[in-house]
Order: sequence, then structure tokens, then C-alpha cells
Amino acid sequence: MAGTRRARNNANSVVIPRQNSVSDTGRTRQNLSPEALAAMNKEQLRAECRKRGQRATGNKNELLARLGYYKLAAAVQADTEQRPRNGLHHPHPKEISRSKPTPMDSESLVLWRRPLTTLEYFFKELIILISTGVQRLLQTRTAYKLLALTILIAILGTAVSYYISGPHQPYVQVVIACLAWWGWWVVLGVCSSVGLGTGLHTFLLYLGPHIARVTLAAYECGGLNFPEPPYPNDIICPTQIDPNNVVTIWNIMSKVRIESMMWGIGTALGELPPYFMARAARLSGGGVAELAASDDSRTGR
Repeated sequence: MAGTRRARNNANSVVIPRQNSVSDTGRTRQNLSPEALAAMNKEQLRAECRKRGQRATGNKNELLARLGYYKLAAAVQADTEQRPRNGLHHPHPKEISRSKPTPMDSESLVLWRRPLTTLEYFFKELIILISTGVQRLLQTRTAYKLLALTILIAILGTAVSYYISGPHQPYVQVVIACLAWWGWWVVLGVCSSVGLGTGLHTFLLYLGPHIARVTLAAYECGGLNFPEPPYPNDIICPTQIDPNNVVTIWNIMSKVRIESMMWGIGTALGELPPYFMARAARLSGGGVAELAASDDSRTGR
């Protein structure tokens, strides 16, 4: 009995060793303040993750998140996004909004709401575009300069010769009549593309009836050698039929090719305003979606 009691006392007197200071130090490490973690560099955070049995790979934000400080990781991420790679500090969005003036509402900048302001901006933009175009023309090659100079001289020469009397007046009248006729079809083509909110399609209203009229007159007259455009109000049949202008599909197409080509050029030119409007909205920082919505409502598409 005495031996048994002595054995029990010895068993009770055995000191169970503490699990050393690892748990205490681990608990101490786990209680590190966010400021202390934020002050650590990447290598120190990796060492801390290894001590806690976590993966030590990834960037600083991932290491902070593994250590349990998600809010701190989000703050570091936000601070990192505000700082570019060269170390300069990005201004805060509030600072940008304070420094920039309030932009004018583009919807209110119209003639019936702000006529004076709209005209002011229009003429300023027009002057800027003209000056920019002249500068670019002066910087281009000599061939483009000669082409622009030739066109300018032709326009000025036609305008001057129109007001000077002389034997050249019949030729000037023919040139002006042809230019006016071609310009009429170009304008109709532009109107067909723009629409102006009416759904106007000038092929059905003008070009199609013109082609049908020429075709009917050709079959009625038996030839196509009636006057060249611009046609008079009534197509007059010739007294003698030219054998080279008999009624064929190719001759009819040749008779109306100028009008059709001018109308097609006008439709192509009518597609340019939406492009320039979208480009101006992009350069000015406006919303392209809002611009498209307003353009669709204007054109009726």
C-alpha cells in the first residue's frame, strides 16, 4: 500500500512541461497592430506568414490579407493605385474636381436657349479650325500646296469672270449651270443621309423619278440626244436621231451617271457630321452614348 501511494504521489508530482513560448510568441505575433504590419516591408511580411504557417507568396496586399488584416490590405491597395510607378502622387479625385471648372451642360448650349453663347463658341471653333487647317496646309508637301492654290485660283477666276462682260460669258454660264446642277444633287445626297428628323430619302423623291423620266423620254423620242443637263422643264425630243444615242440600257445609264454619282458623293458626305460630332465629344470629354442618343433623336432613326 505504501509503495502504491508513493507511486501515485510521484505521478502527481510530475511537472507537465509547458508548450514553451511558441504559443505565447505566436499569440503575441497575432496581436500585432495594423500600424506595425503596415510598417513591415515585403520580406518581413513573408517571414511573418511563414511563422504563422501561411503561404509566403504574393504581393504585399495578399500577404496582409493572409495575416487577417483585410481592411488594411484594402487601404494599401487604394494608396498604391493613387501612386504611379515613378513614385509621384496622383491628385485625389476631390482635388481634381476642386481644381477643374464646372463644365457647361452641352444640352443647354443650343441656339434657342443660349443664342449668343452658342454663336460665340461656333465662331471661335470656326476660327480655330481654319487656322489649324492653314497651318497643316503650310506644313504639307508642295504638291498639296499647289493643288490648294489651283483650286483657289479656279474659284476666284470663275467668280471674277462672272461679273466681267465679254465673249466668254456663254462659256461661264454653261460652267455655272453645270456646277449648280451637280451641287443640287450633292445637296440632295447629303439630305438623304442626314434626314433632318424627317426620314427624307431623296432617291425616292428626286433621283429615282429623274432616272424614270429620262428613260421614258428616251423610249418616247427613240433616242437620247436631247439636251444635256440641266434639263429644261420639258424634255424636248430631237428632230434627228443620232445613231450613237440609240436607246440602250448602257446609253440610259450614261445619260444619268453624273447625277447618280453626285448624289452618291452627297450621301457619303452626309455620313461625316456624325463622325466629327463623335470626335469632338471624345476630345472635349463628353459622353459618346449621350451624343449618340441625342443624334438619333434629332435624325429620327
